Amino acid sequence: VIFILYRQWLSNGSSGMFDHSQLVEGTWPWAFEALCFSCGYFAYDQWDMLHYRLYNGWIPSILVHHLVLLICFTLALYRNVTINYLILTLICELHSIFLHVRKVRRMAGIRNARSIVVKLEWFLNWITFFVARCASHILITAKLIRDAHKFDKGVELPLALFGMAGMNFLNIGLGIDLFKAFKRERKPQQVNHHQHHE
Repeated sequence: VIFILYRQWLSNGSSGMFDHSQLVEGTWPWAFEALCFSCGYFAYDQWDMLHYRLYNGWIPSILVHHLVLLICFTLALYRNVTINYLILTLICELHSIFLHVRKVRRMAGIRNARSIVVKLEWFLNWITFFVARCASHILITAKLIRDAHKFDKGVELPLALFGMAGMNFLNIGLGIDLFKAFKRERKPQQVNHHQHHE
């Protein structure tokens, strides 16, 4: 995704790259293939989580996230529209890298909140959460609203707005969960720190 966006930025600059007709009707080189791959990944991941019950709660946000993406991606691929808009939404997956890094770090037993590894991982987690996930989704939503009059009558705009509303709502929940995890990881260290000083 980064490679696709970088090539477009070099070719067209940011103004041409974010033109409404480019985002809705155009397809950047490798964008269709990247979206197909992502769609397949989300479908497999959804099936894997459902099959092996790798989720918590009645309506887990990760399953809702994947369902919204699968609906939007599949319809866009089938109709061959808004491919480039959806490539922009995949910027948020940079943050997913650090969610997985956190999980692997904890599985490896690296849990000392004062260690440089943990501090760096949390720093990168928060930066990518706010920049790659929240800011990109808010900007895409704002662009959709600003360009709403440019869309043809059809399913594209309502589906795009529904998808982005869902993603922004899920981002709020993810941010709350991340903050709770951050506080939980720091709390044992703060308790131990106070006990050593007493």
